[in-house]
Amino acid sequence: MNRNEAGQVFLRIILGLTFFIHGVSKFQGGIANTAGFFDSLGIPGFMAYVVAFIELVGGLALIVGFGTRIVSILFVVIMLGAIFTAKLPAGFLGNGQMAGYELDLALLAMSVYLACANRSLFSLDNKLFNKEGK
Repeated sequence: MNRNEAGQVFLRIILGLTFFIHGVSKFQGGIANTAGFFDSLGIPGFMAYVVAFIELVGGLALIVGFGTRIVSILFVVIMLGAIFTAKLPAGFLGNGQMAGYELDLALLAMSVYLACANRSLFSLDNKLFNKEGK
């Protein structure tokens, strides 16, 4: 494994863990509260369940390296939605009342990278779908 592959594995695991914890947090904090927040932004409340499920299951999938490209694309969509519907008005660093979009932008960049990257050597995708038999 070279340094780029090691970095990719590290990035994938950290991104997966971050989204997994955010998904858990949405359910533990009361998904109805998150649905109410979505409604206040003009987003249908049921989307809170969809987002929380994608974060939870997608986070686990990224940790083990399963469906990395698809999950990363879903995370890109979630981050773009978060930035443009909730965070953009607060600015990059926030305004004291609401967090800015700097973390969302970093998570977006990580997701875009993983959506474009080759399969990692240490991933379930590589073990299941490697046609070269490595």
